[in-house]
Amino acid sequence: MDKTVVIGMSGGVDSSVAALLLKQQGYNVIGLYMLNWEETDERGACNADNDYSDVQRVCAKLEIPYYSVNFAKQYQERVFSYFLAEYKAGRTPNPDVLCNREIKFGPFREYALSMGADFVATGHYCGIEHSGGRHRLLKAADEGKDQTYFLNQVHESQLANVLFPLSDLPKPEVRRLAEKYGLATAEKKDSTGICFIGERNFRKFLQGYMPSKPGKIVSLDGETVGEHIGLMYYTIGQRKGLDLGGRHGEEGRWFVVKKDLDNNVLYVSHGDESPLYSHSCFVGGLNWIGYEPSKSFECTAKFRYRQSEQKVKVTLTEDGAKVEFEQPQRAVTDGQYAVFYDETSCLGGGVIEKVQY
Repeated sequence: MDKTVVIGMSGGVDSSVAALLLKQQGYNVIGLYMLNWEETDERGACNADNDYSDVQRVCAKLEIPYYSVNFAKQYQERVFSYFLAEYKAGRTPNPDVLCNREIKFGPFREYALSMGADFVATGHYCGIEHSGGRHRLLKAADEGKDQTYFLNQVHESQLANVLFPLSDLPKPEVRRLAEKYGLATAEKKDSTGICFIGERNFRKFLQGYMPSKPGKIVSLDGETVGEHIGLMYYTIGQRKGLDLGGRHGEEGRWFVVKKDLDNNVLYVSHGDESPLYSHSCFVGGLNWIGYEPSKSFECTAKFRYRQSEQKVKVTLTEDGAKVEFEQPQRAVTDGQYAVFYDETSCLGGGVIEKVQY
């Protein structure tokens, strides 16, 4: 085979094994590492240095060439600025979703193709079907690792010439292959935290970009029960970090139910979770992948990554869609994504603009 694949190498085990599999399949494989964040963490460490070192070690083991490309400027402009703006607006953004469309399948894909690549690959857990000029995003065999949720905003055209080598593999098998072939990342723990920024003390990190504005924490019956450190640090449904202790006794727990941005008030409920349950939401910024929706249709949906698919009815509107839930859903949150599915594939998704209780 004389086809060339440029694969995004993150320095993690998934992209390492994806590169291994592509080489075994006979492709000419080139590793490409993206540097998207140049600042050190609170310990003065730069995660990118360690990750790139791991990329070098893996590529040397696989005997494939590797390069590095800097998209830090694009990341700041296209992803991080949105991330901060959403928090300032009192919403809870998901930068990983935007990062895929605006970086990995945007400038990165274009750069890879400019290198002469026939295909572009990543270590995402999902599948792809190219047929009749259309591109469908398929669920991964490992349901627990499926990452189609984070790809719901990638435009169908961006998926042309894309390969996902891990589509049929469960995570334990990926680890086993990395160990079998002596890859340096075999036991490296999975990355968490903000896309490309990594694990940090989130409150300290945000304080470096946005001033905190403390305010009242108020129960739904109007009683002031505490003080918050800034609405941006809280999410709907959050239970931990409220520092309300044993108020109202030990029975039941406090959790966030609403943010009043105009008055800088955080509303909480004690014990009763019913205020968190909604029956529908409005979604904007719709993106469809290999799917032509009718005016109204039924499918399944996720409203956060770690959630099983829920039955919904979707009705298109002039500026988005109304999504009605078959069963009430807990803590559906403005700024997150509603992602739609059928039995085998991700149909696309959109940003949750308004939740109806």
